[in-house]
Order: sequence, then C-alpha cells, then structure tokens
Amino acid sequence: MGIYDRDYYREEQSGFSIRTPRTMVVTLILINVALYLANGLLTPETDAITYKLAASDNTLTNPLLWWQFLTYGFVHAKSPGHILFNMLQLFFLGRAVEQLYGRWEFLRIYLVTLAVGSVIWAVSSAIFDPLQIAEGGLPSRRFLIGASGAVCGVVILFVLNFPNQTLILFPIPIPIKAWVIGVLLIVFNVVGAVVQFGNVAFGVHLSGMAFAYLYFRNRWSLRWLGGDLFSAKWFQRRPKLRIHDPGEEDTRLAQEVDRILEKIHSQGEDSLTRKERRTLESASKEYQKRRRG
Repeated sequence: MGIYDRDYYREEQSGFSIRTPRTMVVTLILINVALYLANGLLTPETDAITYKLAASDNTLTNPLLWWQFLTYGFVHAKSPGHILFNMLQLFFLGRAVEQLYGRWEFLRIYLVTLAVGSVIWAVSSAIFDPLQIAEGGLPSRRFLIGASGAVCGVVILFVLNFPNQTLILFPIPIPIKAWVIGVLLIVFNVVGAVVQFGNVAFGVHLSGMAFAYLYFRNRWSLRWLGGDLFSAKWFQRRPKLRIHDPGEEDTRLAQEVDRILEKIHSQGEDSLTRKERRTLESASKEYQKRRRG
C-alpha cells in the first residue's frame, strides 16, 4: 500500500523521464536503488554493503563512524517491500515538496531529517535499551537502515503544505485528504512505538515527522548548510515579504508571488522552478498592464 498525489501526478507525468534525473527526488531514488542492487548482486550472502553503511550501536561512540548517521538512510532490507514503499512515497509526494522548497533546500531537509532520526535513535538506545549480552559473552548488535524517517518527514511536509490535496491509497484506489493521511501516519507510529511490534524503528519515523513539523511551523531555512555557515543564522526565519498593490484582484496570484519572493530571499534565484519563473513573468506583465491602464 502506498500514497500518491493524483492531481500533481497528472500535471507532471508528461514532463518526467526516469533517464534524466531532473529533480533531487529522482537522484535520491536512483542512489537508493543502486545501493540496493549492488548489495544484492555483489554481497548477497553477507549483505556487507548494507551493514557497512548502516548505523549501529557503535556509531554514536566512534566519531570516525558518524557518517553512518546519514548513509544508513540509503540502504534497505533484502525484502523489496522495504525500499519499494519508501521510494514510492518519496516519488509521488517528494516532488511537490521539492518544487515548493527548491532542489537544494529539499536535499538539506532530507539529509538533516536522516541525521536527526538516527542520532535520536542511537542516544535513546544507549540510555533506555542497553545492549544485551548474547550467547558467548558478546554483546548483541543493533543496526538501523532505511529512508523511512526522512520519507515520513517529507510526507508530513506535504500534508502541512497541502492539507486538502486529494491523495490515492493503492493498490486500493481510495481517495483521501492529505491531512487524514498525516493523522493516520502519526497515530500508527505512536501506537507502534508504544507497543513495539515488529522490527521497525518507529522512534525514527516520529523524529522525522517532528523535525518536519518544526521546520514548517518555525519557517526554518537550512541554507547555512550549503556554505553560508558564517554569514547566516542557524535555522533563520524567512522574512514575510508582501506585495502591496491595491489594484491587485487576483489574490491567489499575489499570494503565490509572495511565496516565490520568500523563496528567492532564503534560497536564491537559482532555486526557482520553471513554473515559478513563469508565474513571476506573468505577474510582472499583469502589474505593468495595470499601471499603464
């Protein structure tokens, strides 16, 4: 079972090509699939590639392994359902989120969400679930893999930005509002974290969703992670730019232009999509026409 945005998919599918990774979402999917195939083809018996990149109980206490707090999110279990479900959610909902925030800001959100989830998992495991001594006197090992935490964060960002968007559950074609999906996702993971059924890191999912909510609620920007560390404030708030045009009748266009201007301020003009550039051009022509009138 998965989720896709019916209207967004209908609008964008004609311009999408899997052979040309034009979006960060497609690039991330290709990396995940490549590592999944590499592990299955090159190390099918030992899963050496997966375990090398996975976060473990050793990662937190060994700074030389801290890169695993990110790489764990790019490898998955042998069962194809694990990677398939994650990548479907990322593909169908992530593109709308990327279009909203921009290619590089989306990547920063994705990677930070991965890191937040894995660090919280490692710390909470060390405090509340210490290693058990297995047979032979050696401690049992724990590993964390999968993009679920970051994908859950992406889903929540979609829900918060497009709460009334109609989504489709499949394989059963049931239309449902995005906000309902968000509520169900949160309830399912909270119950899972309490009951602890299955070998699922529900805490990582909840951490990803919590970070996504805080990012949205506080209007954060992660631009400082892209090289602006010394001149930008951490998690700086986006300024509330507004268009003041008393003769503007199309309020939806004005609100969209406001959003695009905020995006330019926080992420730069290069982050704009073709659709956003067309919107600015249309607004500029309309404004000039009104002034001449």
